[in-house]
Amino acid sequence: MKTLLVFKVLFPLIGFGALTGAWLLYSDAREFVATSTATEGTVVELVRSRSSDSTTYAPQVTFTDAQGRAHAFTSRTSSNPPAYHVGETVRVLYRSGSPEQARIDGFFSLWGGALIVGILGSVFALVGLGMVLVPMLRQRRAAQLRASGRRIEAAFQGVEHNTSLTVNGRHPFCVISQWQNPATSQVHVFRSDNLWFDPSEYITRTQIPVYIDPADPDRYHVDLSFLPALAG
Repeated sequence: MKTLLVFKVLFPLIGFGALTGAWLLYSDAREFVATSTATEGTVVELVRSRSSDSTTYAPQVTFTDAQGRAHAFTSRTSSNPPAYHVGETVRVLYRSGSPEQARIDGFFSLWGGALIVGILGSVFALVGLGMVLVPMLRQRRAAQLRASGRRIEAAFQGVEHNTSLTVNGRHPFCVISQWQNPATSQVHVFRSDNLWFDPSEYITRTQIPVYIDPADPDRYHVDLSFLPALAG
């Protein structure tokens, strides 16, 4: 439970921090494009960069500015396979006051950093918000069903692990019960919300209270308020 709480706080912070960084990178690139001068350059070398599991190549480019002075720079972005080849002519953007910080006029060279950081930030933010909003929505639905739903007694079937969710190598538990609708003779299987302790020894009854929407029995809430609360 403490780990989940950390994730609920940490993921949104990382996500929104990354999204802020993506916006700053985007703003910097947009300002650079608006205040730079365009010219043509030539790829003279592919600079190899090695990491523990991959090798990428960044183009080194030479160009001449408006005053006829020659400059060279290595692109901030690299890839494998290389995005450019030696001898290729590319469009270059540079500022007269800092030509050594020139960039290739290409989508990824200008906007790639903001795009990657923005995608990562969006993933963290969405996961974090989901971890906060989903329980809130479930609690709201449960309160609505307890207030206006139909209470039934479902036959207790057992306790299972919810293997679709893992936190710190652990799966939560859920209580399984079933009920046959007398109006349709259909059997409905109900799964409780996740529990982070094994409730088996605390379930001494054969019937589990469940609140259902009379118009849609698949919309339900398994009432486990009779179980002890988890400490901490």
